[in-house]
Amino acid sequence: MKRRSLAPETPADSAETSLCEALAGLSTVEEMRAFLHDLCTPAEIEVMVDRWRVVPHLLEGRSYREIHERTAVSITTIGRVARYLNQGNGGYMAAAARRNGGGAA
Repeated sequence: MKRRSLAPETPADSAETSLCEALAGLSTVEEMRAFLHDLCTPAEIEVMVDRWRVVPHLLEGRSYREIHERTAVSITTIGRVARYLNQGNGGYMAAAARRNGGGAA
C-alpha cells in the first residue's frame, strides 16, 4: 500500500467509494475501457487482464500448470487469484456470474 507523508483531503474509504460509484455508473464496455485506460498504466491493465484471464480456468477446475500453459500467466498469479476466489470478498465470483449471464452471485 502506498504511504503518504501528507494526509489527503478526502479519506481513503470515501475516495474508494467514489471510485466504485464511478465504475458502477459506466454502462458500456467502451466506457469502461476508456476509463481504465485513463485511470491505469498499461502495466496495471496487463496485471488485471492476466488475473481475470485465469478465472474461467480456475472455475472449470483446471490445474495451475495447465492454466499457465494456456494463458502464460505465472503460477504465482494463478495461485493469488485462486486464493481470492476461495477466500476473498466474492468479487471475482460476482463478476464471473454476471459475465456468464447469471446475475449477481
